Amino acid sequence: MERTALVTGGTRGLGLAISTALCAAGCRVAATYHRDEQAAQALGERHGIAVFQWDVGDEAACVRGVAAVQAQLGPVDVLVNNAGITADSMFHKMRADQWNAVLQTNLGSMFNMTRQVIEGMRERRYGRIVNISSVNGRKGQAGQANYAAAKAGILGFTKALALENASRNVTVNAIAPGYCDTAMMAGIRPEILEAIVASIPAGRLGTPGDVARMVTFLADEAAGFITGATFDVNGGQYLA
Repeated sequence: MERTALVTGGTRGLGLAISTALCAAGCRVAATYHRDEQAAQALGERHGIAVFQWDVGDEAACVRGVAAVQAQLGPVDVLVNNAGITADSMFHKMRADQWNAVLQTNLGSMFNMTRQVIEGMRERRYGRIVNISSVNGRKGQAGQANYAAAKAGILGFTKALALENASRNVTVNAIAPGYCDTAMMAGIRPEILEAIVASIPAGRLGTPGDVARMVTFLADEAAGFITGATFDVNGGQYLA
């Protein structure tokens, strides 16, 4: 798969697994990050993946960043919108800045990033866009009204964009991961983590590799008849 792939939030957690899986599949990979310089440097040194720093919630930064990626690696054929943050709070205590930050990073970035590559994909009549949602965007989650709203919004965005671009051989799909064994889970109290695992029929947390394998499949040329779909990678925790 000799294509140029751009993975947002691609240096840690799910993004790290996605970046390295696409690299192993033969893609020229660019991974973005916002703050963790150490993780970005490690990815570049260990895997030879190009890393770029910008805030995907900032449209102007995305314009400059994507231009830099394409100048170095060529036109983007595969875009994985993975970057996301949390700012959890019960809604009756949630501040406007918590709401706005999560919506801008997790959902606003869908526009900021995809807008930079969609015209080129249409002109070349080839593109693969994979948007990372969440099980909590499918079922909701107390204390995450902002996060659940953003991740649910991604699903509507995915369907609309898929309809607009199917005739141009540009596919747009979403993945809704369940709870995965990443650094984001590290701060959860043991008794809560135990309850989460007990709610998963597969009896375990997901791994970043579980999600990365699905991304790699959807990014492949052979997946050209699959578009507008959401793939639940959650061990059976939620069945749509």
